[in-house]
Amino acid sequence: MGLVFVQAQTLKPGIKEADRVIKGVTDYDLPVELQNQSAQKTSGKLKFVVRTDFLDTLAVSVTPVKLAAKSKSIRSIQLKGLKPGIYKVTATYSSLTASDTINFNFALDPEKMTTVDDTPADFVQYWARAKRELAAVDPQYKLIKVDSLATKARDCYLVEMRSLGNVLVRGWLLTPKKPGKYPAVLTVQGFSYTLLPNRIFNDDNIVSFGLNIRGHEYSNDNINPGFDKFLTYQIGDKEQYIYRGAYMDCVRAIDFMFSQPNVDTTRVGVTGGSQGGALTFATAALCGKRIKAAAPSIPFLSDFPEYFKVALWPSNVWRDYGKAHPKFGVAGVLNTLSYVDIKNLAPWVTASVFMSVGLVDRTCPPRINFAAYNRLKTEKKYVIYPESDHQLPNKSSLPIDQFLKEQLGISSTR
Repeated sequence: MGLVFVQAQTLKPGIKEADRVIKGVTDYDLPVELQNQSAQKTSGKLKFVVRTDFLDTLAVSVTPVKLAAKSKSIRSIQLKGLKPGIYKVTATYSSLTASDTINFNFALDPEKMTTVDDTPADFVQYWARAKRELAAVDPQYKLIKVDSLATKARDCYLVEMRSLGNVLVRGWLLTPKKPGKYPAVLTVQGFSYTLLPNRIFNDDNIVSFGLNIRGHEYSNDNINPGFDKFLTYQIGDKEQYIYRGAYMDCVRAIDFMFSQPNVDTTRVGVTGGSQGGALTFATAALCGKRIKAAAPSIPFLSDFPEYFKVALWPSNVWRDYGKAHPKFGVAGVLNTLSYVDIKNLAPWVTASVFMSVGLVDRTCPPRINFAAYNRLKTEKKYVIYPESDHQLPNKSSLPIDQFLKEQLGISSTR
């Protein structure tokens, strides 16, 4: 006995079964397909439980089911008064001889989800001050050629530079050997992830730079709290919080790319996943028109008041810190985080944006992805992978590559 999510041809008009995104309805008959693969007839019960992503129960139903041998049947639950959001479904069939359960999510008009605006009153001044502080730091760019990592078409360099607070950060530069002006892509990293030359945007006709932000391998000379303490490092002072510096590391990386004589500064993009998705948003926001295209995947660091409700880890790290420091408290934590919240930075983005989302992501849930996406005021589009948790399928890199190449005018193939 198996339960399978209903296929596209049985869905009502306006529903994108491929990504399980429903649009333009408030009432919906949510179907599942039951398949009796045995040679015996069966009878039992089908139970639906539908909840919001905040785990509030929306609907429950239990209905009797009879299935002939080698047959299938479509059954549904009526949902009424739906609002834009992410919904979690559990469907369970049980009988005397068989039992099976499926869990899946669906989204209703995710582009229309709203959230409370908690942008600090001094938000503009905060980031203007950070950029002034960065500009006062001599970058001291240093390129170390690494011939062993070069290819026939591109040279490879380990790049060192000074960022906010005179912190030393490093990255990998891949640059075409043939003289000329080239578009460029900055790749930014996920949390605890180390960027190496083979893990950054790869095309022989671009300048590709992969940044390792402060506190990560290759860039932990001056700041190295360890990943167990990274998220709360100096969170008690919003002027010293580690992500303020990390965002400035990304701005410095763009400064570096703009300093390279073979970079066409009218065609620069940025991409990354998870923490790298947040860094992509932040880079595009804080660098403004210097960024032409941004491709964040499953972005982190967004809409913290809601994030604390819809994700266990690592939101618990911040909550635990607040509880362990009662004078500062969870309220203090949320206040500092509001300054690095990509939801609050999103309106500053002018680049075209392509966002990738995992519909069952428990680490960076779709709600927080769309909290930032929905506040963008620029050209944008997204793709949802309905079965993906916090690891998108390998095929997800293809539309990202295509988007960046189209936006930056890259005609070659990888």
